[in-house]
Amino acid sequence: MKTIQAILELARTAPTGGTLAMATVMKVRGSAYRRPGARMLITADGRTAGMISGGCLENDVCERAREVMATRTPFLATYDSSSPEDIVFGLGLGCNGIVQVLIEPLTAGDDTALLAFLAACVARRQAGRVATVFLTGEIALGARLLRWPDGSMTSNFTDPALAAEMQKLLQETVARRTALRGLHLPDGRTGTALLETVAPPVPLTIFGAGDDAIPLAQLARLIGWHVTVIDARPAYATPERFPTADAVHCLRPEALLASPRVVFPPESVGMIMTHNFLHDRELLRALLPRAFRYLGILGPKSRTQRILDELAEEGFIEDGVAGAGGSRHE
Repeated sequence: MKTIQAILELARTAPTGGTLAMATVMKVRGSAYRRPGARMLITADGRTAGMISGGCLENDVCERAREVMATRTPFLATYDSSSPEDIVFGLGLGCNGIVQVLIEPLTAGDDTALLAFLAACVARRQAGRVATVFLTGEIALGARLLRWPDGSMTSNFTDPALAAEMQKLLQETVARRTALRGLHLPDGRTGTALLETVAPPVPLTIFGAGDDAIPLAQLARLIGWHVTVIDARPAYATPERFPTADAVHCLRPEALLASPRVVFPPESVGMIMTHNFLHDRELLRALLPRAFRYLGILGPKSRTQRILDELAEEGFIEDGVAGAGGSRHE
């Protein structure tokens, strides 16, 4: 998701209606630096965001992108580094693999196309799905179906049979981050599509705004996570102390459940580090019923166990949960 955010930031600098090019790794056979779904955006003046390899493909892709932007015709580039002849042709990849990259023209500011879709996934913090044709018989190269975070569907083609087939494949691969599937249309046309899930940034909420929370917020932001910091102390819970955080709230633990400003999606990660025993206990009371992907608490194991034992004595959690130390708390 950090790559997508960088791509969107670069796209915002392009004039509305201007031509851009998107390079996407569609298929890899053997060894390669990036996997299918990796992207790089190229502007008309040669600026880039994102990466599709360790640096060995980018220059050639940028050269091809100029022609794609000029002709507004997508192109599928195949890079084969599985034989010694690769060095002769000047790329010198040395990865011993075959990489296929779709390079396609985009229009800056198009509210129905790929860039707007990626922006919606980031802004709504919800996943979307993409199906893109890249190996084709009579199906147009780059034909794409987008399933937006709100469930709506858009495409850059008008073929109802192709739309129905792509929708079916997206449904069949809903549990996969990326998948390659063959297309078989009723009239005999065939092709291959890359199916992707564009996941939102991992939401991390840090409970506690002490000095030790600052590097955690910085590191999480560096890898593209969405960071929220919450603390009851006005002098600590400030944007000035956490300039890289997406949100900073001054809230007491008992106010969390009632605050409309704080939302915990099911994929949330939480880290409790208030250094206050009573606050930690109230936070656990409020957070344990939520479906966190991971919920951690800073401090000795005996201290955490004491909090869990007290919550169990109050009947708030079961004794088995208090002593389990499972995936929802540590």
